[in-house]
Amino acid sequence: MTAQVTVGVDGSPESLAAVAWAAREAVLRDVPLQLLHVQAEARASEPDGDCAALLAAAVERARREAGAQQVDARCVRGRPEKVLGGAADESELTVLGSRGLGALGGFLAGSVSLGVVATARHPVVLVRAPDGGAGPAPDGGIVAGVDLAHHSDRLLGFAFTEAARRGGALHVLHCWSLPPVYVYAGVMDPHIGDELGQRAAEALEVLLEPWRRTYSGVRVSHEAVTGAAGARLVDAAKGAALLAVGRRTRKVPLGPHVGPVAHAAVHHSPAPVAVVPLD
Repeated sequence: MTAQVTVGVDGSPESLAAVAWAAREAVLRDVPLQLLHVQAEARASEPDGDCAALLAAAVERARREAGAQQVDARCVRGRPEKVLGGAADESELTVLGSRGLGALGGFLAGSVSLGVVATARHPVVLVRAPDGGAGPAPDGGIVAGVDLAHHSDRLLGFAFTEAARRGGALHVLHCWSLPPVYVYAGVMDPHIGDELGQRAAEALEVLLEPWRRTYSGVRVSHEAVTGAAGARLVDAAKGAALLAVGRRTRKVPLGPHVGPVAHAAVHHSPAPVAVVPLD
């Protein structure tokens, strides 16, 4: 792995927003920024001058937005998913642009970005272009979704480190549901899940305690809530600087798969989404 932030560039408003976000992240991490434009094989006749102009504009954006000085710009021919996926495997962080879903906010991730997100060995962040609204605040804090049954140090390490870099807050959310055997009983007794909820909250507190000690400068809040994890995380991400979710490697016959929670976050979060591989 190379200590650098890589960002895919295609000249779209979404990719320019990704360039600005990636430039700020590279400055925070004090690592070089790599701008990568992929000329698809089907468009191999694209003039080199067009590529040079596109990258020059992106370099200027990175330096104007964040004062990034260590910038490397490259144009590569090949299949975008393969080239960007390879770059993501060699970079400590990769940033891609995604189209917004209009007034509802959120992302529309294409096959290339989903393919990279689903297979990358290191975190990938998806960023959309501002839609005229208030949008995510750069200092709005980090939100992280944790599954107590399958938690990973990689996700918490990423979330705490990002919060520490920004000098901001971290809100950790665990979503749980009543086991099927409790559902019908819950109609008769609305408080039947209180004990389960208390146990989840206590388990989350225990999980976070060593991280709190290590990152004593990070303001941490947490909660265990019921409901669909994807929807609850999307709601919690309003006004956040970044939403971090985990992704396990899934081998399915129809191609890359990121799981329902990461899928919901990627497509509907109002904030940039970091998808962190858990294994």
